[in-house]
Amino acid sequence: MTEQTRFLLNESDLPKQWYNILADSPNPPAAVLNPQTLEPVTPEFMSVIFPMNLIMQEMSSERYIDIPEEVREIYKLWRPTPLIRARRLEKALGTPAHIYFKNEGVSPSGSHKPNTAVAQAYYNKIAGVKAMTTETGAGQWGSALSMACNFFDLELQVYMVKVSYDLKPYRRILMNSFGAEVYASPTDTTDYGRSVLADNPDNPGSLGIAISEAVEVAAKSGGTKKYGLGSVLNHVMIHQSVIGEECLKQMDMAGEYPDVVIGCVGGGSNFAGIAYPFIRENLKDGQRTRLLAVEPAAVPSLTKGKYAFDYGDTAKMAPVVKMYTLGHGFVPPTIHAGGLRYHGMAPSLSALYDAGLVEATTVPQKATFEAALQFAQTEGILPAPESAHAIRAAIDEALDAKEKGEKRVILFNLSGHGHFDMASYQKYMAGELQDFALPEDAINEAMAALPQVS
Repeated sequence: MTEQTRFLLNESDLPKQWYNILADSPNPPAAVLNPQTLEPVTPEFMSVIFPMNLIMQEMSSERYIDIPEEVREIYKLWRPTPLIRARRLEKALGTPAHIYFKNEGVSPSGSHKPNTAVAQAYYNKIAGVKAMTTETGAGQWGSALSMACNFFDLELQVYMVKVSYDLKPYRRILMNSFGAEVYASPTDTTDYGRSVLADNPDNPGSLGIAISEAVEVAAKSGGTKKYGLGSVLNHVMIHQSVIGEECLKQMDMAGEYPDVVIGCVGGGSNFAGIAYPFIRENLKDGQRTRLLAVEPAAVPSLTKGKYAFDYGDTAKMAPVVKMYTLGHGFVPPTIHAGGLRYHGMAPSLSALYDAGLVEATTVPQKATFEAALQFAQTEGILPAPESAHAIRAAIDEALDAKEKGEKRVILFNLSGHGHFDMASYQKYMAGELQDFALPEDAINEAMAALPQVS
């Protein structure tokens, strides 16, 4: 077996097509519903907030979708990304397992999010859009779309979850550096934000609330602004598939094939990016790779949520989709993985999980940061708290392989670096972080408000 550690592709190996899981999924997602009528949406309804070219991509059942050359040229700023064998971590764990990670933190904004941000900005630009709105939790998505909108000369307004806005000022400054306007959500600049603050002036915010504000601004703009979403919707999952497509080539270079593929999940985009091409190989070519989605114990939408129709935002303005959800009114605890504080899961991933094609697990906050520091001290990369959930699960898999005396090939997505998360690491090292118990009463209350869809 080769002693190679880094597996690098050439620019010529950059995928020319995105992969669409809907072409192969045995359990396709249910229809998307109008939030007012609870009837299937029309493209015309969706066009209030999205450009028609992205709507058509969202609804596509084509297996492969060509990546525009303008997008591929920007991708070349950081893609293909490295696949790395975590040999030092393996040694520290004393495991017979081989651990590989795909380093998406090498992108200009530090995460996997530009894979779809660049694509969305491109499609908005060619549709004649001049400005966009969006939300962001930890700031990775907002940073990525700010960069992409700058490249395509689009204005951008970002509604950043207030707890992350306060914890991560440098993420906000990075967005400002690309020309974006950034607001701490909930704000007093939207009707919905004002209603939230009237009820609770100290509301810490959530992705659901921030989505509501961004959607409201786009919907009331008279068509001058469109909305961009960093996860959940299928066109986002499609764009992220470049991660897994590259991994297939790189694992072949390594002479191995993963027994398990791991990614953290909030809305589902980075997990889908690495896992969906491997699900295709399972379905079409008989591979038997396990796909493991890892969520925070405080926001366990897959493992504790209900598979039901629910609104994508708190104000019930976004389309209704069938997904694993904790309820659109659920406000998660202020955990330090802000990008995972969303009440629901991507419809395509929810359908795959419901069909038994994907596994899910939860990890608590303190054990996640413990794994993050072990990874940093062995591999030299400080991960984003979101990515650290995948690291925790990868370490647990490696230790299980050690206990059982098994060789196991583990692949996980390092979806971003943690250089803007120093305040969170400082709190962990000072012993100030806590694990949150699942607020059952809050979930039950939120579940009671799910829309009644026949």
